[in-house]
Amino acid sequence: MNQRVTYTATIETIVEHSEDTRSLFLQLSAETRFSFTPGQFISIAIPLPNETRVRPYTLASSPEDGGPLEIVFNLVAGGAASEYLFRRRVGDRLSFTGPFGLFTLDRTPEIETIFAAEGTAIAPIRPMLRRALANAGSTPMRLFHAARTRRELLYAAEFEAAASRCPNFSFEPILAQPPAGWTGRSGDLREHIESIFVNGDDNRGRAFYLCGVGQGVIDLRDLLRKAGYPRRAVQYERW
Repeated sequence: MNQRVTYTATIETIVEHSEDTRSLFLQLSAETRFSFTPGQFISIAIPLPNETRVRPYTLASSPEDGGPLEIVFNLVAGGAASEYLFRRRVGDRLSFTGPFGLFTLDRTPEIETIFAAEGTAIAPIRPMLRRALANAGSTPMRLFHAARTRRELLYAAEFEAAASRCPNFSFEPILAQPPAGWTGRSGDLREHIESIFVNGDDNRGRAFYLCGVGQGVIDLRDLLRKAGYPRRAVQYERW
């Protein structure tokens, strides 16, 4: 059982993915022990003028990295927590508890597994895939990452490199606003998942890991379960 230990970390690096998306890399002290399972999140204390709020942020880094913990997030208009984090600078300190969460994957899947995420919801999927691909055999794995623009396809180069060296893994980005000359998938994540895995064949022996913001990920979960995929085969997390 988690003892709700409070950790304090220093912001070591800030990466600007776009004008409203960034990563913070949080460095713990050398003597601090902290471990987590791919897919878990931490709860960061956000000090505001009249209160302290606690907000969850999934770890986009891997337990094996041995370096700072990475969180990735969007700036939400009127969102006090994201606005506070966007004002942080290298050297600032943040307090958090954790890790928490049951949306996890700690080993290579034994059946065909589909990962699907929208925008920054790729965060828990990234360390899951890293763990799964570290000892990948012949089990097929596919990643569908939906974003508005190519710039918002976070970690795309990393996933493309993994697909080039792992014959059982494919990376299939989906753009809502594809640029001229784009030859990949475009449109809506649900449309592609439904076309391929619901209407495309009768195989219901797959597993899914879904992560997204709002009702869309719930609708996708329900679509797959109603199509005959077992409940436990469709894991999801809604942000």
